[in-house]
Amino acid sequence: MIGQQKRKSRDGSPGKTLLRPLNPIRRRTEEVVERIAAQIADGDLRAGARLPTEQAMMTAMGVSRTVVREAISALRAQGLVTTRQGAGAFVNNEPGQQPYAIDPEGLGSLGSVIEILELRTAVEIEAAAIASERATAAQIKAIAKAAHIFRRAIASGDRAIKEDFDFHFAIAVGTRNSRFVGFLEFLGGVIIPRQTIRTFDGKEDLQTRYLQSIEREHQMIVDAISERSPRKAREAMRRHLVNGKARYKQLATEAAR
Repeated sequence: MIGQQKRKSRDGSPGKTLLRPLNPIRRRTEEVVERIAAQIADGDLRAGARLPTEQAMMTAMGVSRTVVREAISALRAQGLVTTRQGAGAFVNNEPGQQPYAIDPEGLGSLGSVIEILELRTAVEIEAAAIASERATAAQIKAIAKAAHIFRRAIASGDRAIKEDFDFHFAIAVGTRNSRFVGFLEFLGGVIIPRQTIRTFDGKEDLQTRYLQSIEREHQMIVDAISERSPRKAREAMRRHLVNGKARYKQLATEAAR
């Protein structure tokens, strides 16, 4: 355990016990979570401190980007870590404040994914409508850019989990309401079904069809927000999330065959 090998640096940055290779036997995500949580508990990572970059953790621990992102999502759900768009992950200044949490470990079933999609539907439909009314020209441009980055990621064969989240996060920012931003920021990558259910492993054709459908729906949302039409924005986001629920059920069935 990290507490037994603690080594603090004078400036409060994480000691060498954080950035070292993982035990190859243990489950990757769990050990990353436990290691960072122990550093926070021991004071090696202090309140407000920025965690090492994804690349630094990947290189030092010998894990994939997916493992690092899943670990950060788990730490966020525990109230230990917060994330800031474009800035990285930080130790929560108030780790005891956790009024609501979704445990990523409990999102491994289709039923749990559907529940998250329904929760998102209740919030994000109105977020899209508000963004269409309030977003600045720069924010609308950022939403369109996020859709383009998603398109480029799936064209390269990527699962585009982060890019998908970033698109929806850009819309939340466009509401100019910090509560929408905080909602998505807290949930993080767990809102993207592909992060918690490996439906597409070894089935690239299914993944390609799924992601291309998402891409088209993202563009419809961008168009509606750009037109400053709350009605069209609501409908486009509703269609996207409701279709996602039906589509995921269908693809899960196909994959099982």
